[in-house]
Amino acid sequence: MARPGVLRGHAGPRRALAVLCLTQVTGWGVLFYGFPVLAPAIGAGTGWSDTAVIGAFSVAQLVMAVVGVPVGRLLDRHGPRVVMTTGSVLSVAALAVVASARSLPWFYAGWVLVGVAMAGVLYQPAFAALTRWHGPDRRVAALTAVTVAGGLASTVFAPLTAGLAAHLDWRQTYLVLAGLLGVITVPAHLFGLRLPWPEQPAGAHTRGPTAIARSRPFVLLVTAMSLGALAVHAIVVALVPLFAERGLSTTTAAWALGLGGVGQVLGRLGYGPLVARAGVRARTAGVLLTAAATTLLLGLVPGPASALVAAAVLAGVVRGIFTLVQATAVSDRWGTAHYGRLSGILHAPLTVTSAAAPWVAAALAGPLGGYPAVFAVLAALGVVAAVVSLKSVPHYTPG
Repeated sequence: MARPGVLRGHAGPRRALAVLCLTQVTGWGVLFYGFPVLAPAIGAGTGWSDTAVIGAFSVAQLVMAVVGVPVGRLLDRHGPRVVMTTGSVLSVAALAVVASARSLPWFYAGWVLVGVAMAGVLYQPAFAALTRWHGPDRRVAALTAVTVAGGLASTVFAPLTAGLAAHLDWRQTYLVLAGLLGVITVPAHLFGLRLPWPEQPAGAHTRGPTAIARSRPFVLLVTAMSLGALAVHAIVVALVPLFAERGLSTTTAAWALGLGGVGQVLGRLGYGPLVARAGVRARTAGVLLTAAATTLLLGLVPGPASALVAAAVLAGVVRGIFTLVQATAVSDRWGTAHYGRLSGILHAPLTVTSAAAPWVAAALAGPLGGYPAVFAVLAALGVVAAVVSLKSVPHYTPG
């Protein structure tokens, strides 16, 4: 039986990390980043409105948020192998349902299944696995590696999906992507995650997950992270209309988004040194305040294009760091014993606010008179999130 805490030795966890890097690139690339590329073709080929098509994808994200809570319980008890293998198999079946949909209800049913599958194969189970297997000394490096890999998913799969769509219709493209997903992730999860699941670490938090989830620090953490997610993720979609209001082309905005993705990778690579220099309270509040500052900068700077692109890259850096702040929020405060369940509870509202962020930004643009004012409001939300986060650290924190 595994000793309490982390696994002895490094080879097994390192192999698992390599496996999860590969499957996160593939999972995010197929299940998430393939949709924006194929959405116009789906609407054109079916006659469904853009709103209806995009709505199905939003439903999938909401389902992922809800299902993430029970998935977290399973992860705490049984580890990631069964959960992620089952999620991979379901992903293939779900995409087959999406590709075969001849009616809008069937299309939505397929995306509901995709949402269930995403809860079992994307970041949440990967974070739970790496947090328990790699322990306090190595988990930040492991989480950084897997999020850097996930950040490359759009770089790999957006052009791959576009290339397939140039020769196939959207249904055939999804079937090819589903096959690729199955070939890579099912055996990788089934055979690559065959590590013993460590028992709860010695010195684990004595309070149960329900008591922690109802505690004031946890509720404030959820509030701070949700507000932060709304501010951080609204920028991604709102950047294009903001640039248009500044008189810049869509091409320039696209370049800014792409370079912002590079910034995310750089931000994630810098998270390890940040952890070494700042405690959890200062780190969380500092990242949220920096996110607010970069958001406000985008709203205030009228130009030139180079200055706006530079601000977009800075926002990308902070967005990348924010992902790892979320990934380590639970373990930094309450240890790893109930990481899966608590992380599922934390990420449910974060996923909802992230999915709603584009609509919130668009809804505010009209009443506020344009996107610069929207960015100012988002920056204010970031400041509120930072202040709230200061009270999200319990008196007990793991060593």
